[in-house]
Amino acid sequence: MYQFIFYNSLYLQSAMNFFEKIYFHIKRKRNIVDWIKAFFIAVLIILFVRCFIFEIYFIPSTSMEKTLVKGDFIFVSKISYGSRIPITPISLPFFNNVYSNIIHFPYLRFFGITSIKTNDIIVFNYPIKDEVPVDIRTPFVKRCLAVAGDTLKIKDGIVFINRKEIIEPENTEFNYIVNTDSIPIKHDKLDSLGITEGGAINETCTYNITMTRKISEKIKKLSNVKKIERMCEDNGLYAENLFPSSMYYSWNMDNYGPIVIPKKGMTIKLNKITLPLYFRIISVYEGNKLVIKNDSIFEIDGKRAKTYTFKMNYYFVLGDNRHNSADSRFWGFVPEDHIIGKVKMILFSIDREKRFFNRIRWNRFFNYIN
Repeated sequence: MYQFIFYNSLYLQSAMNFFEKIYFHIKRKRNIVDWIKAFFIAVLIILFVRCFIFEIYFIPSTSMEKTLVKGDFIFVSKISYGSRIPITPISLPFFNNVYSNIIHFPYLRFFGITSIKTNDIIVFNYPIKDEVPVDIRTPFVKRCLAVAGDTLKIKDGIVFINRKEIIEPENTEFNYIVNTDSIPIKHDKLDSLGITEGGAINETCTYNITMTRKISEKIKKLSNVKKIERMCEDNGLYAENLFPSSMYYSWNMDNYGPIVIPKKGMTIKLNKITLPLYFRIISVYEGNKLVIKNDSIFEIDGKRAKTYTFKMNYYFVLGDNRHNSADSRFWGFVPEDHIIGKVKMILFSIDREKRFFNRIRWNRFFNYIN
């Protein structure tokens, strides 16, 4: 009897141990599954926010100084102008070069809080990269100077929109020639004024310096400075590397335009004067087959055409570092389907040329952008 109870007790204990192991095994697997589920949910939330709400970008160049400096991490709102539906949905997140064109959606954007206005700082996909889909192209950040329907003109470096001079952002930079009395300007002085580009160009202490108008006034007051002059290319001097690279437009970086920014529904005449400006829009951005038979005969998608009506809005952008920026003066208009969002603030900033804690630019943390 005792032996029977003893063996049954052992059997029950063994069974309990067995089921206990099974229970903990199931519980552990359930925990692993829960962790995997939680991970994928978190990834989906991050991707949704990144795709439709906001995204953080890094500034790699000096083209927007002093508004945005190299090393800034910026907060970009995608709902400001309306979130863009992914055009190329099959792509590896955070790796723009890994994608598939099997599925390709047409351009569509949700309603935004506001529209793009003059002097807004925007992020967009670089237009001149036809070999990859629009939303995969490299993101650029510039200041929008002219919106759809505007007429832009730059005269001696001053921007006019619809014949009215716009208020120049305080941080706009230009290149200046500074002549001294042969006594060099101390590097410490240049550093204290926030000058990061330029330097002496000859042994007589002549400098080519990139700076704002406000800083140029401070340089002018230095005792060893004899003369300071903002660099400006002469009106009528043709720069062949600028858009639209045509003999009909003798423009340069400081004297540019007038140029009409295309607006959805706007109709233009097709001729040898207008074609250099709008050829890329018609044939690339809006996907038409444009055939030019001579200066006055044009075919669009196999039909004779004397005019063309734009299907999208376009924008003209400049860098705040006016003499050191690859912008619309070089490659033309930004189509609305390339627009990513509006820059709202600088989250933080790192100077990679410095070491340890000196790398952190504490004064740029959480700065709102105007």
